[in-house]
Amino acid sequence: MTSTAPDTITMFGADWCRDCIRTKKQFDDLGIEYTYVNLVDEPAAADVAKELSGRTNIPVVVYPDATHHVEPSDDDVATKLRELSLI
Repeated sequence: MTSTAPDTITMFGADWCRDCIRTKKQFDDLGIEYTYVNLVDEPAAADVAKELSGRTNIPVVVYPDATHHVEPSDDDVATKLRELSLI
């Protein structure tokens, strides 16, 4: 079963999800390292994402400080990355 590493960003998503595609692009454009868990390839990981977020919406982005976002906007992600001194 997939779990999150404490010192990295983990994103649970699917390639058909527009919000997931947008958030992945934001991380890639900013040069942010992250672990991408594709729920199509690892359907059991959906349970992990739901347990973390309490919701079934994606993407679920888990940060190194153990906080998370569900379906974050670009501004939400950028604010959190600044808070973590990653950008």
